[in-house]
Amino acid sequence: MFSDPNITVRNDLKPGDLGQVAALHGRIYFEEHGFGMGFEAYVMDSLLEFYRQYNPKRDRVWVVEKEGKMIGFLLLMHRQDIQAQLRYFILEKPYRGMGLGKKLMEEWMDFYREKGYKGAFLYTTSGLDPAVSLYERFGFRKVSQIKSRNFGVPLLEMLYRLDSEKD
Repeated sequence: MFSDPNITVRNDLKPGDLGQVAALHGRIYFEEHGFGMGFEAYVMDSLLEFYRQYNPKRDRVWVVEKEGKMIGFLLLMHRQDIQAQLRYFILEKPYRGMGLGKKLMEEWMDFYREKGYKGAFLYTTSGLDPAVSLYERFGFRKVSQIKSRNFGVPLLEMLYRLDSEKD
């Protein structure tokens, strides 16, 4: 299990967090996948959507910090029909592969179950194989994919769904 006393995770939003999430996505996706500025703008738009409908009783953020600097982020966003959306899961490269992502997914799933969601979904893109593997280990299954150049490079945009266990 992941344990590093220098890395903290908080579940509250503070001023500056949303801008840092957009900047983290813009920089990492450009450096690692060649995504253009349109991707950072997309993240900014959708973070604004999240903020406008944010309900701390139904939504949760995981702000990952080391010595006060954001190094990762994840959120659960409520959607209609008692569905949840997993969004903005990102970790700086030096903090991947150490069990931190798994810990965050476990906490995400715990909150999802605690709040009684009936299903969940997420969108991802090709080239993110470690993330996809993690999602699949937690029960998400790919239901569709489309070819796209939405972020300035050719890729597949994929939709994954998680259905709650039936009683």
